[in-house]
Amino acid sequence: MRKVTYIAALGALLLTAFACKSQYEVLLSSSDVNAKYDAAMNYFQKKKYQKAAQLFESMAVLTNGTARDDTVQYYWGLSNYRNRDYYTAESNFARFTQDFPQSPFHAEARFYRLDCLYRATLRWELDQTPTRSCMAAIMEYMRENPEDEGHLEACRRMMADLQDRLDRKDYEAGKQYYRMEDYPAARTKLRNVLKTNADNNYREDVLYYTAMASYHYARLSVWQKQKERYMVFVDDYLNFIGEYPESHYRKELDDHYRQVQKILEKNN
Repeated sequence: MRKVTYIAALGALLLTAFACKSQYEVLLSSSDVNAKYDAAMNYFQKKKYQKAAQLFESMAVLTNGTARDDTVQYYWGLSNYRNRDYYTAESNFARFTQDFPQSPFHAEARFYRLDCLYRATLRWELDQTPTRSCMAAIMEYMRENPEDEGHLEACRRMMADLQDRLDRKDYEAGKQYYRMEDYPAARTKLRNVLKTNADNNYREDVLYYTAMASYHYARLSVWQKQKERYMVFVDDYLNFIGEYPESHYRKELDDHYRQVQKILEKNN
C-alpha cells in the first residue's frame, strides 16, 4: 500500500514539474508580448535570471521599434549579467549603448558593459590583451563622464587592479630570467620594466632583483671582469637603499655590499 502511495505521489510530482516546464516553454514560444513581458519581469524579480533572459530574448524581435524596446533589451542584458553570463551580457550592453543613446538606461548599460569586460579579464599569468582593452574602455568612460562619481570610484578600483596585473606580469617576466640564473638578461629585463613604467607597483622588488642580478653576475664572472661588474652592483645597491632605506631586503643587500667592498679593496 505504501509503495502504491509513493508511486502515486512521485507521479503527481513529475506531472506537476512537466506541467510547469510545458507552461514556460509554451510562453517562450508565444507571441503574446504582454504575457511574456510580465512573466519575464516576474522571473527577474524572483532572481530566476536564466529564465528571464530567455524570455526577454524571445520577445526582443516582437518589441523592436516599440516603446518597450529599450526596456526589453536592457533587462535582457541585465538578466544575463545577474546570471553571471558576462560574455553574453557584454554583447547585450554594447549593442544597447549603440542602439539607444537617449534611453534612461544608457548610462547604467554602459557601466555594466565595463564591468563585464573587467570580469572577463584574465589572471596576470595569462594573456593580458583583454586587460588592455578593458582599461582603454574604462579610461574612455571616465574621460566622457567626469562627474559620474557613482561609477568613477568603481572605475578607479578596476583600473588599479588591472594595472597591478600588468605590472606583476612585467616584473615576473624579469624575475623569471633571475630564477633561470641568466643574470645579465634578468638585469636588462628588470631595468626595462622601470623604463617602461617608473611607477610599477613592484618597483621595490624590481630594484632588489636588479641589484641581486648584478651581484651574482659579477660573482660568477672571471676575475678580470669582476671589479667592473661589482661596481655595477654598487650602483644598483646605492639606488636601492636611496629609495627604500627601510626595506626588508636591506639586510641581505647590506651583507653583499660589505663583501663587495672587501673584494674591491683587495683589487685596488
